[in-house]
Amino acid sequence: MKKQSALITGAARRIGRETASFLASLGFDIALHYSTSKKAAEETAEEIRTMNVECILYQADLEQKASVLDLIPRVKKDFPNLSLLVNNASTFNKAKITETEWELFENHMAINFRAPFFLSRAYALNFSSGHIINILDTKINNNSSLYSSYTLSKKVLAEFTKMAALEFAPSIRVNGLAPGFLLLPEDHEDGYEKILIDKIPLKKQGKIKNLLDSIGFLLHNEYLTGQIVYVDGGQGL
Repeated sequence: MKKQSALITGAARRIGRETASFLASLGFDIALHYSTSKKAAEETAEEIRTMNVECILYQADLEQKASVLDLIPRVKKDFPNLSLLVNNASTFNKAKITETEWELFENHMAINFRAPFFLSRAYALNFSSGHIINILDTKINNNSSLYSSYTLSKKVLAEFTKMAALEFAPSIRVNGLAPGFLLLPEDHEDGYEKILIDKIPLKKQGKIKNLLDSIGFLLHNEYLTGQIVYVDGGQGL
C-alpha cells in the first residue's frame, strides 16, 4: 500500500494542530500549512515527527491568489500521493451586516471559502483519487447576523462541499464537518461559555476528540460523500 499523506490548512494551532497530530497518529505523513504562526507550526511539526512520520511545513497567505494557486503544486513535489486535503484554515470575526466593512467581508470570503474552493480544484486536477474534508460550523444552520460574513462564508462552503462531491465523484470523496462549541474564541467575553452551553441540547461543551472521532469516521466509511456531519451536541437543531 502507498503511504498516506494529508495536507491540513491552518494546522499550526487549535483544531488544525489537533487534526494534524491525530492524522499523524494514524500513520499519515503531514503537509502542515500555516500563514503567520511560524513558531507554533515548527513546534507542531516537531511533535508530529516524534510519531515516526514525515512532516513538512508550507507557509502561504490564503488571501493571496499566487499563494493559494501554488500550494497544491508545492505539496505535490514532496507528497506525490497526497490522499487527503483538510480545509481547516479559517478567520472568525463578529459583525452584523450593518457593521461589516468591505475588508472584513473580503477577508472572510477569501480565507473561509475562496481558498478551499481553489485548493479543492487544484487537488482534483493534480490527484486521481483521495478525500477532501471541509471544516464548517454549526452556524450554517441559522440565520443570525451576529457573525454575518463569517456565517455566510461557511454556508457557501457547505454548499460547495455537496457540489464538489458530485463533480469529483467517483474518484474523490468530499465531506464536511460542522463543529459546535469545542473551543472558546481567544477573545471571548466573560460569561460567553454559559451563553453557548444554554443553546446546546446536550448542555455541555464538546471536546476536540469528538471532532477527531468524526474525522476517523469519515476516513473509514468509504461510502460517504457529499455529507455534512454536525459535531455540536444538537446545537444546529
